[in-house]
Amino acid sequence: MKFKTSLLALTFGLTALSSVAAHADGLAAIHKAGVVRIGVPQDFAPFGSIDGDMHLQGLDIDVARLIADKMGVRVQLVPVASANRIAYLQTHKTDLIISTLGKNSDREKVIDFSQPYAPYNNSVFGVASLKVSNAADLAGKTIGVARGTFQDLQLTLSAPTSANIKRYEDNNALISAYTSGQIQLVGTGDFVAHALAERVADNKPVLKYIIQESA
Repeated sequence: MKFKTSLLALTFGLTALSSVAAHADGLAAIHKAGVVRIGVPQDFAPFGSIDGDMHLQGLDIDVARLIADKMGVRVQLVPVASANRIAYLQTHKTDLIISTLGKNSDREKVIDFSQPYAPYNNSVFGVASLKVSNAADLAGKTIGVARGTFQDLQLTLSAPTSANIKRYEDNNALISAYTSGQIQLVGTGDFVAHALAERVADNKPVLKYIIQESA
């Protein structure tokens, strides 16, 4: 089954408000403060990661700076994880989020999504010898996900009850769990799987099936 979504979306905390007037007030507040607070990932290269000098870098960071520049305000980069990024919007710790944030009806009730700026698929990956081609094949297997991600939500719904879904607080913890053999499979995006393949060449994960395709 295909789930079409804007996976890499610019998500406006301001647009959780219901009226055009409220949106305008939110933008006015940003201009008055002279700064826009944008949540970005710090564990998801190439979109957001920490360099050797402990500075944020990546595509999402570049887009955040571009948005602030076009708005004529300073940018305050706020590192977020999958589990807290929506909460940061709802509690006004950020004004915007730039993230690989899957769109579904529940999320659209509380936040608005922009058009995506990059294609991105959520999939299940594992070693070539493991026979998995759909959700039913996850029965009896251990699969890891980053908590609060679209992969977490979709696998919770689709995996058999005998599947052991282990949830990790961020992608770095998920990668470590796979490389140390704590999990057999990972539910994640293409880029995380690519990073895993570089780290564990002898046990690299290959695509098993796509959970969801970006629109």
